[in-house]
Amino acid sequence: MRVAFLGMGIMGRSMAANLVKAGHEVAVWNRSGGKDVEGARSAASPADAATGVEVVWMCLSDTKAVEGVLFDAGGVEEVLGEGMIIADSSTISPSATRRFAERVKGRGVDYVDAPMTGSKIAAESGSLIFMVGGDDAVLARLQPLFQAMGKQVFHMGETSKGQATKLVMNLQIALIYEGFAEALTLAAKLGVDVEKLLPLVQASMVRSGVVDYKAPFILKRDFSPNFPLRLMLKDIRLALDAAKESRVRLPGLEAVEEVYDVAAEEGQSDLDYAATLTLLEKWAGVEVKAATK
Repeated sequence: MRVAFLGMGIMGRSMAANLVKAGHEVAVWNRSGGKDVEGARSAASPADAATGVEVVWMCLSDTKAVEGVLFDAGGVEEVLGEGMIIADSSTISPSATRRFAERVKGRGVDYVDAPMTGSKIAAESGSLIFMVGGDDAVLARLQPLFQAMGKQVFHMGETSKGQATKLVMNLQIALIYEGFAEALTLAAKLGVDVEKLLPLVQASMVRSGVVDYKAPFILKRDFSPNFPLRLMLKDIRLALDAAKESRVRLPGLEAVEEVYDVAAEEGQSDLDYAATLTLLEKWAGVEVKAATK
C-alpha cells in the first residue's frame, strides 16, 4: 500500500521502518529533521507526504500536534481525496478525535483511531497491540499495515473508542506502577532486600505485566525513556479531562498526577515514567537497589 507516516518519534520511526520492510511504499515526515527511514521517501511537509497515498498514519505527541498536522497550512487536509484513510496512533482526546473525523468525512475520508500498547522494543519488533475505533470495512483494508507493525488488533467500537480505551489502559499502568514504586520505597526503608522481594511479588497475585517489565530496569537504575514521563503525564491529564467530561471521579489518578507534576518540575520529563520512583526515594531518604554481594 502507499502510506504516509507522520511522526518519527520513539515509536513512529520503528513502525514506519516495519512498513517498509513489509514491502509498502512509505513517505515519512517529522517536524524536526534527521529522522529518515531507510527505504522511505522523506517528505518536506505533511501534505507532501500524503500526496497520492491510500493511508495517512500518524504517531504524534498530543492533540494539538495532530490537529496541526491535519489542518494547518501544509497539512494533510490540503491533499485529501475520496477513499483515503487517516489512522492515528497518537494518544489524544477522544472528543477531539470525533471532531477531526467529522471534519474529514465531508471529503470522503475515513478516520480510524489506532493507539497502541507496547514499548519501543515492541515497536522495533513489530509486536505492538493496537486498540482501534472505526468501521469494520475500513479496518479490513488496514490489516496488511497492522500485521506489519503489530501482533494483535482489538476493535473497540466506533471512531474515538480506541482513544478512550487507551486512556483507560494507561490509567491502570500509572496506578499499578505507582503502587509498585511506593511498595519498593517502603521496603527499602524497612530494610527488606528488594532482590528477595521481587520473586515473591512475581509468584503472588500482585504480579503484573508492568512489574515484570519495569523491575529489571529499576534494579539497573536505568531510567532511559521507553515511555517518557512527559507523555504519561499527558495521558494522565487526558484521562482526567475525559473523566470530567463524563462526570466520573478518579481520586487515585488525581493523586498520581500530583506525583508526576512534581517529577516533571524536578526535570524528569524526558526520563522514563519509572523515574517517579526517584522522587519517592528522595522524599523517603532511601534508594531502592539490589543488596551488595
